[in-house]
Amino acid sequence: MKMTDASWRKRHAHQQHQILTPIHFQKYRIKKCVLPQNICTMSTNGRTSRILQFMAPDERRQFGIETPFQRLAWQMQDVLGDGGILKEVVHAGEGPPVPMHASVSIHFSGFIEYSDAPFETTNHLKYPRMMKLGRDVTLYGLELGLLTMKKGEFSRFLFKPKYAYGDLGCPPHIPPLATVLYEVHVLDFLDSAQVDEFMDLTMEEQNTVPLSTLLNVLETQRSFGNLCFNKKHYEDARERYKQAMTLLQNREPVDDEEKKRLEEIKLLFLLNLSLTYLKLEKPQKALCFGQKALDINPQNTKALFRCGQACLEMNDYEKAQDYLTLAQAKKPFDPDINTLLKKLALCYKDYLDKEKEMCTKMFSGLKRTEK
Repeated sequence: MKMTDASWRKRHAHQQHQILTPIHFQKYRIKKCVLPQNICTMSTNGRTSRILQFMAPDERRQFGIETPFQRLAWQMQDVLGDGGILKEVVHAGEGPPVPMHASVSIHFSGFIEYSDAPFETTNHLKYPRMMKLGRDVTLYGLELGLLTMKKGEFSRFLFKPKYAYGDLGCPPHIPPLATVLYEVHVLDFLDSAQVDEFMDLTMEEQNTVPLSTLLNVLETQRSFGNLCFNKKHYEDARERYKQAMTLLQNREPVDDEEKKRLEEIKLLFLLNLSLTYLKLEKPQKALCFGQKALDINPQNTKALFRCGQACLEMNDYEKAQDYLTLAQAKKPFDPDINTLLKKLALCYKDYLDKEKEMCTKMFSGLKRTEK
């Protein structure tokens, strides 16, 4: 039978748009599908491979196609023994592993397969916030993985669905039954379990614990606050310092020696609060805590300096001069004090010049009125 031009074009068009199915692979006896390297790896533009996205996992295994996550899994360690959490240490850390109930500062990025673009990341943050295990870290696999890591460590994890987003996924970013890749870098952590236990006690119970226990809790709070301060999370630092101040105020000293020790520690937190409020651009609060520090130790140079800073911020030049002069008398060669005194002199001169200019304009106006 002779085929007409029209029927030939119709059949040719049908063949061009035909999609290969497993039946076609069996028909042509294809034992193993070897795809180009750029198809079996993550796409550089973040889009899923146009071939593999239409193939179910069972079909990939049937034709011997190894996915990027499968290849990565060969070089990873099984954390729990059930294949649910796989780990590869890229850069080893130092010291003990992250303890349970710790607060951690981490950089992390999460990826689905065949995508270079993370569905979540903290890499845009210069200083990521501290996260409390068991409260702030919501991904089960990530929390378990963190417990295997050390400070400074950078590792990759593959989390199976039951340790990640489950059977349903998290539309529209995470498909159902998705294995996810996480890259995690532990910047720092603090074991805050003792602080949490202490804070759960009543005020009466807190007063019965040994002084050494309270001092450990206060030191952890101060370290936590200092860590937040150094990462420019000033609100978090302020809350830690204020919590410590509450614990100190609630404590009833048993003797003069304990009272003296508590006053010394209180002085440190008052100075930290004064500086923190300066960073938060609240000089009145900063002055208040600086003056409380001076009530404990009137000769403390840092307290005098903080009060001088606060007064300068409020344009109270005379009080700033008084505080900074007293501080300079204690430490005449301190560069910070001397620099701030120079700044004060320039600000005060500028203020006087403006006052003089304003008075000159005012009196010149009066003279023209009289004429």
